[in-house]
Amino acid sequence: MSRVGKQPIKVPSGVKLALDGQVGNQTIKVEGPKGKAQRTITSSIVAKMEEGSLVLSVSNDETKTRAAHGLERSLVANMVQGVSVGFMKELDLIGVGYRADMKGTNIVNLALGYSHPIDFPLPNGITGTVVKEGRDTTVRIEGVDRQLVGQVAAQIRALRAPEPYKGKGVRYKGEVVKQKAGKAGKK
Repeated sequence: MSRVGKQPIKVPSGVKLALDGQVGNQTIKVEGPKGKAQRTITSSIVAKMEEGSLVLSVSNDETKTRAAHGLERSLVANMVQGVSVGFMKELDLIGVGYRADMKGTNIVNLALGYSHPIDFPLPNGITGTVVKEGRDTTVRIEGVDRQLVGQVAAQIRALRAPEPYKGKGVRYKGEVVKQKAGKAGKK
């Protein structure tokens, strides 16, 4: 049995959790202050509400079922956390002339050293804000879906990944870029 999968998922106050369907075809719907999420769990995993917590258990002892047990529990726990607290990634723009602005509510306009600005449209369920502190610019990506927040942040970072010689580019907040010595062996 999975060590992660057998842990109960505590449902915080203000979050509504509903189980639809019968065993083998259960859908978990979660609604909270930040939004809504739903997921159909694997047919061999059974979800039950017990004392204000959601418990996932396996219906058989097959290898695939045991492998999916911890994964399903983590995905449902991320849904509960997403609708109650939300997820956030921050990206720092490092470099001369690297800027970001919001166009409306769902388009991030980026100037990343190319000959043209880049308009990055944000998908539904994701909000973006640009924070400017002096010369530093930070793009904050927030949403309910952990996977989608990480995917959008990775796509923005891929537009100009940090390079190892001067350290310019888009990087995650707190990411350390190991710098290389240049051609002349600078120290």
